[in-house]
Amino acid sequence: MQLGMQILPRKGAITFIYSQDDQVRRVRLNGSHPAHVTPSPMGDSVGHYEGDTLVVDTVGIEAGRPYTMVDRYGTPHSDALHVVERYRLIDGAAAKQAQDVYEKREGRVGGRAGAMGIDPDTNLKGLQVQVTVEDPKVFTTPWSANITYRRTKDNWQEQVCAENPVEVSGKFTEIPEADKVDF
Repeated sequence: MQLGMQILPRKGAITFIYSQDDQVRRVRLNGSHPAHVTPSPMGDSVGHYEGDTLVVDTVGIEAGRPYTMVDRYGTPHSDALHVVERYRLIDGAAAKQAQDVYEKREGRVGGRAGAMGIDPDTNLKGLQVQVTVEDPKVFTTPWSANITYRRTKDNWQEQVCAENPVEVSGKFTEIPEADKVDF
């Protein structure tokens, strides 16, 4: 799925905003992890620049909660999970080529609920993220993956949840109701 992401730099930190599930992630720059990290769903992230590449180091990602996983296949992780991400801008044509290779191997990106339309302009830079995952309690060796983002042409849509059944357009989204309480 092509999901939206924005990266907002500010003094001493970077904030990532994701369109899916209204997630927000904060990365401290040029710092270090605390001696004792309190585990959390996003973990503790510190970043620094190596030339034009943003390197983000994350530890302390909460393990053992329902549905925590390192990939879309449900692979679990432990409290020893360590993730390093390397963000860099790439040429728009290279981003399109990476997308084409992925789609040939895995299938079409768009067309699913939640998917955002991709801007076809290959003059716009893409964002490539190389992710390296280490978890000696789960994996026998570290592994890496590349993710390539292209700009989207759609505006972000509000996600409706049970607490707010009214979309930004004013349209009411029906919420399912049970005939009998199940708890």
